[in-house]
Amino acid sequence: METHTETGTGATLQTLPTDDARQVMWRFADRYDLQMLVQGARAVARGPVARLVADGARNSHEWTAEKASLLPHFDESGITAAFLDPEYGGFIAGPKNLALALIAFELAWVDAGAATCSLAGNLGLAPIHERGTPEQRARYMSLAAPPKPGEDRRQIRAAFALTEPIPFVGVETGMLSGKVRIAEWPGGQEPVLHVDKRGRFITNMAFANVVTVAVDSDDPRIKGSCMVILEEGDPGTFDRGVPTKKLVHQLSSTRDPAFNMSVPASRIIGGYTVKDGVIVPNFSHGEIIEAVFRRTRVTVGLMTSAKLLSAVEPAMLYQRRRFRGGEGAPGTPRYELGLQQKEDVLHRLVDIWATGEAGASLGFEGARLFDRLDPLEKQKNQWLAERKLTGRAALKELARIQRDALELLALNGQPVGSRDLQRQEALVADPLVQFTLLEAQAGVLCPACKLWNTGHGATMMREAVSLMGGYGVTEDCPGFLGQKWMDAQLEATYEGPEAVQRLQLSLTMTNEVFLAQFEQWTAEMRRLASDRPGTGACTLTSAMRLWRWTLKHVQTATDAEGAKLYHKTRQGVTFPLADALCWLLAARQFILDVVELETQGAAHPGLASGLPGLVRFFTDLCHVQCARAAGEVSRVAAELVFGYNRHPAWDETSCHACYQAEELESLEGVIPGIDATARAYADVSERGASHPYKAGPCVSFAGLEAFVRLRAKLDGCLTGCRLAKDRAAEALTKVMTREALDYPA
Repeated sequence: METHTETGTGATLQTLPTDDARQVMWRFADRYDLQMLVQGARAVARGPVARLVADGARNSHEWTAEKASLLPHFDESGITAAFLDPEYGGFIAGPKNLALALIAFELAWVDAGAATCSLAGNLGLAPIHERGTPEQRARYMSLAAPPKPGEDRRQIRAAFALTEPIPFVGVETGMLSGKVRIAEWPGGQEPVLHVDKRGRFITNMAFANVVTVAVDSDDPRIKGSCMVILEEGDPGTFDRGVPTKKLVHQLSSTRDPAFNMSVPASRIIGGYTVKDGVIVPNFSHGEIIEAVFRRTRVTVGLMTSAKLLSAVEPAMLYQRRRFRGGEGAPGTPRYELGLQQKEDVLHRLVDIWATGEAGASLGFEGARLFDRLDPLEKQKNQWLAERKLTGRAALKELARIQRDALELLALNGQPVGSRDLQRQEALVADPLVQFTLLEAQAGVLCPACKLWNTGHGATMMREAVSLMGGYGVTEDCPGFLGQKWMDAQLEATYEGPEAVQRLQLSLTMTNEVFLAQFEQWTAEMRRLASDRPGTGACTLTSAMRLWRWTLKHVQTATDAEGAKLYHKTRQGVTFPLADALCWLLAARQFILDVVELETQGAAHPGLASGLPGLVRFFTDLCHVQCARAAGEVSRVAAELVFGYNRHPAWDETSCHACYQAEELESLEGVIPGIDATARAYADVSERGASHPYKAGPCVSFAGLEAFVRLRAKLDGCLTGCRLAKDRAAEALTKVMTREALDYPA
């Protein structure tokens, strides 16, 4: 059972978290380039973007000259070039997932449409960046860079056309109505392709002059699907289409374009080979979008978390000023605290803040993970290519590496004195083993971030709006919270609706390597709880154990009809388990970020004075979030473990398991107290009496005793969580805030 140990006794939250704190928590305190990028993106967000929103630019579906003025701001601030490698005009070497995540976070703090406008350009180039030929990357990446002074060329703006018109609108990415066929193939020359594609909800189409489109073969001389690069000047029709009448994200251009164009076969992204007179693309459209979406989904998830954290200060200002101008003189509680005299609004704001922090922690960890994974993935691909391993041969070799990864995890879990240190060092030094470990994590963290941050985040944005009273649904609501709430609904469907993320999770969360890491994470939280019990890590550990037990159970259990429970078609089982896992992952990462702040923050002079109070407050927020995660896991687990069994009925078979009154009387002499115990926890048939008025005899826990013990323990682990919430709520009444937001209202 958990007790609270206060961090920094007597310290309290002085100000809202500063940039210094965020740099430590999100691990870019040593990256001056990222810090400057954040400042540039923030200046655009809280300057030009905020002024557009305040002036009503969101009231139009059209891409206006005022909205188009954002593009030069993106270029001048470094936002556009951040995606590009230095050789193509960028300024950040190496992977850029964290950099792009920080840009999206800063822009979405004010308006997600502006963030989408920026990200969509990167998305249009991403297929070329991830799977393009060297020639394709050199051409299009270089042209995407803002022109230098004195350079006379047209800058390209890209769009990504995957989704098709109704009925295929953005739901099933494997179904393509767009087609490609061979228009002409002169002997000894490069084939010319004819591309026919109609898009739906395509971002940036009002100004994009290069589009990467997904198409399927409509010609026996082309195998399968692929992605093709279209340029505005290519022969044929480049129709931008009509604007989509969105209720949200109006600072991005969204249209339904139509393309009917002829392009050289060299525009097939990733290139192709010719086999027996058939063009075989090196990458299908599915392989390309898998490489693209697995990274960009994290960024979209962070956009919703930015909204939640941006809502904290406006809500606090509203609460404190609610009664000013009426009764109550300055200095009185009514004047100084307003609504914050009441516990309800404080507790609800604590929940919003905790959700935003956990989502941001999960998202930025996902971004950093992909930064570590990207170079290892390139090494893995090169290793397979050098050995000419493809298909089953490649899978067989990767399976061997997975066994090595599991061996390393097993070694890591042993006492230091019992380990084969030489073998451990060899496995740690193997980049393919490290790739396998990170790949297993990425396969879970990416859809988990997208699912939880946008799904639960949208729900919590409604809470944020409700805290503003009627002001929350007005255009001049401080922080634009009403618009952000609406925007969050669209983010939940971006790059695959929630069902897509749950389906992916139901497959990746059963990966042996991930589950082995999950077991070690559980042990890690248990150890951390010993040092920092106030974080709620003990509560989280019990919830993690309960989730793992439930997964094992449903993987082997059957329902009342004998049908297998854990199956890809039984989404009533797999999807709730995926949801529950997301809660655990977000809470865990939040704890780790707070520990990072506590251990590393003292080295940063800007944090010195306020660090103890900030850590104490964040520790309580962690406890609050762990308790909520535990509740969700407990609910889901109980429903799955018991919900697929048939309830006992008042029939001969079920009643046979009931105690008989005369039986208890005879046993009482042998086992004192059994009569009272049986009547408290089971059904007892009295002589000549009818059964109680309920559905049937009480359910037996036979075979499920371990689950019942785990769940009861988890309930006890919630001890202290409401005290933590009270402390966090009290801190909200004392923290200093600005007189006004740093962007227009």
